[in-house]
Amino acid sequence: MLSRPRYSLICLYRCKLLSKLLAGCLCIIVRCILADNTLAAYHAVAKGVTDAGKEAEIVFVSSASIDELKSETAFALGCPAMGAEVLEEGEMEPFVTDLEGSVAGKTIGLFGSYGWGDGEWMRTWESDCDSAGVNLVCESVICTETPDDAALEACRALGKALVE
Repeated sequence: MLSRPRYSLICLYRCKLLSKLLAGCLCIIVRCILADNTLAAYHAVAKGVTDAGKEAEIVFVSSASIDELKSETAFALGCPAMGAEVLEEGEMEPFVTDLEGSVAGKTIGLFGSYGWGDGEWMRTWESDCDSAGVNLVCESVICTETPDDAALEACRALGKALVE
C-alpha cells in the first residue's frame, strides 16, 4: 500500500490539444491528498471533462510541469482554504506563484472548499488571476467542507466548460 503525502488535497487540471489530427483533449488532474472531503469536487470536475467527450488522468502536483502549462490555453486549479484562508503553502502556493507570469490570456477554472471563514481565499485567488490577465472559464466553485449536490454539479459544469 502506498502512503499518502501529508498535504491538503490539491488539484490542477490541464487541458491540452494533442494534435490537429486528434479531435480530443487530455485533461490531467494533479493532486496531493489528505482531506477526502474535497476529493469529490476533483472527481466532479473530471466527470465534466469526460462527459464532454475528453479524457482525464490523475497525477500529483509535484509531477506537474509549469513549462508544459505555459503552452496550454486552458486548465483548472483547485485547492482548499488553509490556515487563515490562504492557498496550501507547501506546494500549491509556490506552484501558482511560479505560474503567474505565464497565464495572461489563458482560460482557467478555480475551485475548492473551506471549513471556516467566508471564502476569502477564493476572492483573493480570483483577484490575483485577474491581475495576471486570466480569463476565468466560469464562476469559481466553492463549498463549505464536503461538496453538496449543487457544488458537485457546478464542478461538473466547470470541467465541461474547460474543454468546450
